[in-house]
Amino acid sequence: MSDGRDYEAVVSAGSLRPANGIAMPHRWTTHGVVVETEFTGAHLYHLAAAGCILNDVYREAERLGLPIDGVRVAAFGGFDTSTWMSTGVVYEVEVASPASAAEVAELVRVVDEVAEIPQALRSATTVRRAASG
Repeated sequence: MSDGRDYEAVVSAGSLRPANGIAMPHRWTTHGVVVETEFTGAHLYHLAAAGCILNDVYREAERLGLPIDGVRVAAFGGFDTSTWMSTGVVYEVEVASPASAAEVAELVRVVDEVAEIPQALRSATTVRRAASG
């Protein structure tokens, strides 16, 4: 039975960055981000959403003048294994900041509105193989 966190991918940075995981450079953080996930297509699908949201938390916080100490984003969801169509993506965002709870909530609301990968997933897209040669 699923625990509801199928194919979970987690990205963290700053004060919420764990010691273990795969560290990757990141434009808005000194020590980069840590990625925690398995390497399957389903996990990478969710990693794209989580990574985009983390990036946009930093980008939008900078634009809004909000200090950010750390960010952790977990994205997960299921797939119909007969077609491998997503049954939906769910994500959670944790932001460590000296800003007020209301300011952080507004930041997360803005990010939900502007994050590019979630927008693409919400609107669907086509995928095609490039011609070889």
